[in-house]
Amino acid sequence: MQPVFRTVGIVGTGAMGRGIAQMSAQAGSEVLLFDAQTGAADAALSALRDTWQKLLTKGKLGQTEHDACVSRVRLADTWESLAPCDLVVEAIVEKLDVKQRLFADLENLVGPKTVLASNTSSLSITAIGAGLKRPGQLAGFHFFNPVPLMRVVEVIAGLKTDAVVCQQLTDYARQFGHTPVSAQDTPGFIVNHAGRGYGTEALRVAGEKVADFATIDRILKDQAGFRLGPFELMDLTALDVSHPVMESIYHQYFEEPRYRPSVITAQRLAGGVVGKKVGEGFYRYDNGAAQMPADPPVPEVSALPPVWVSPKAARRAELYQLLKNLGASIETAAAPSAGALILVAPLGLDVTTLAAVERLDATRTIGIDMMLDDASTRRRVLATNPATRPDMRDAAHALFARDGKAVSVIRDSGGFVTQRVVATIVNIATDMCQQGICSPADLDVAVTLGLGYPMGPLALGDRIGPTNVLEILFNLQTVYGDPRYRPSPWLRRRGALGLSLTHEEV
Repeated sequence: MQPVFRTVGIVGTGAMGRGIAQMSAQAGSEVLLFDAQTGAADAALSALRDTWQKLLTKGKLGQTEHDACVSRVRLADTWESLAPCDLVVEAIVEKLDVKQRLFADLENLVGPKTVLASNTSSLSITAIGAGLKRPGQLAGFHFFNPVPLMRVVEVIAGLKTDAVVCQQLTDYARQFGHTPVSAQDTPGFIVNHAGRGYGTEALRVAGEKVADFATIDRILKDQAGFRLGPFELMDLTALDVSHPVMESIYHQYFEEPRYRPSVITAQRLAGGVVGKKVGEGFYRYDNGAAQMPADPPVPEVSALPPVWVSPKAARRAELYQLLKNLGASIETAAAPSAGALILVAPLGLDVTTLAAVERLDATRTIGIDMMLDDASTRRRVLATNPATRPDMRDAAHALFARDGKAVSVIRDSGGFVTQRVVATIVNIATDMCQQGICSPADLDVAVTLGLGYPMGPLALGDRIGPTNVLEILFNLQTVYGDPRYRPSPWLRRRGALGLSLTHEEV
């Protein structure tokens, strides 16, 4: 099969440029490497040859394909060497004025049908092409690092981008073996936009001293199924990369509360404590391994009190069965006895609010997160309130750890940890659909492939139930009074009508 673009120019030959060059050559295109920094293109060419040699040695590339890839890539000795290209992809510094000058120069050099593409992760395609004579030939072509392994690419149309250009880039991405997703030209496009909820809400949880970084990471991995905790992820990407993206999207959306950054990351960035690459971030690193504190031990309790469950508890029948399996003495009277451990299981509300509303003895009241069915998780999460007695806290911890499942005990929080983080992720994703930034299908695919979430945000919302997500968000607004938790119209309407969050109007 002939490649969509016979000759491809790569301007900027760092990690992203090299990755795009590799995939272009493997798709059958002739590739020209250009970098304004002396020696950078030569180093990229050498690195590509090393990569293909390793793939050959491992048997992942045949000799004929190896030789063909090597022969297809050469240096663009001069700027003018890029003139014959059918496609030019820039992967240079994230500065609007620099990119604008680059594409203005390219437009005067290449043919009128040459496609110009930017690998920008955060800048507006419309703004980049604002001064061009042919803005219809410019589109976003946003890959993720490392390009050969992260097999999703966002194809972004600016306000004046020709639809044919986006189709060509979409078809070319498929020749790479990548999954293309279409996005409108909005801050963060799909993946960086949809990913706002995970880190920013976890930072709010940490900022309220609900739990420490390690506990929050463990909860979101073991209870919600994320591959990396938010603080592990920020250490991996590094705050000198991730915090500016948080600020950029927040300001581009004119201080939309849903995307509000945190003083925690701002302070750590200022202090140079940016992550794994410098040996210290949210964790310290020894030979590349995070030094994560161990889980607190399960308390030793001589005798467990009887347990009374609030009639308003989420998954109440399931919670009763769990208590029975754990060997608890369960009270079923209308009110708890004087010595009972009182359990509440709210959605979105905090333990304090429920204790006050239901007129429960706060000193004996503990919350348990039952948003997800217990069998599907590897960790149970309990929450105290400011009045909870230590003996009741320890008794609840010991009881729910009886079968060997991990237990985290946190301080009071509306929505515990998982509820508020997951509800925020789902809410942002549904609002992206409401804005028409992308299709529901492309959103879920892009986030699953680009961020490694256990499932797409819309599928996650459907799993929990749109009405449950709405209840969590409404109650979070009650607890915190923060507009960041206001539900998207897309979520509200589908929840009210009993529709899937992936449902599109005809």
